[in-house]
Amino acid sequence: MNMLLLASYDIVFQEVPGEVTLALNLSACPNRCPGCHSVHLREATGEPLDDELLTGLLARYGTSVTCVAFMGGDGEPAEVNRLAALVKTSELKTAWYSGRAQIPPTVDLSNLDFVKLGPYDPNRGGLDSLTTNQKFYKVEQGQLIDKTDLFHKKPII
Repeated sequence: MNMLLLASYDIVFQEVPGEVTLALNLSACPNRCPGCHSVHLREATGEPLDDELLTGLLARYGTSVTCVAFMGGDGEPAEVNRLAALVKTSELKTAWYSGRAQIPPTVDLSNLDFVKLGPYDPNRGGLDSLTTNQKFYKVEQGQLIDKTDLFHKKPII
């Protein structure tokens, strides 16, 4: 059975603009991006993120958040997809922060509202950098709409 490991979780405000997000930090990341800010998530640590744990978190935080983000899970995209579908039954929005360059065929975009794609490149920076290779998308009618500019600071006039 495929399994995701939940290393930690937190309620965050920046990862999905305009949303109060329950961020689920998943370990066993296979990407090994140079300069990664979450190197602790490379190791397989934490507890199995199964239906029972996820529904318990949704019961506890579901009225306090508007979105659930899977932060990682690149080693098990089909399981991210399955759990995102479970979250969608609670009418919360879903997001997946992936270091992959593209959505794998095992992921159904109808289960996601937002997707971050691209490995971290320390020479190009993260989503807030104008030179980043990473992209943040909103999913609309099965299409990825680039919303990366939401992370760029606007000049004060």
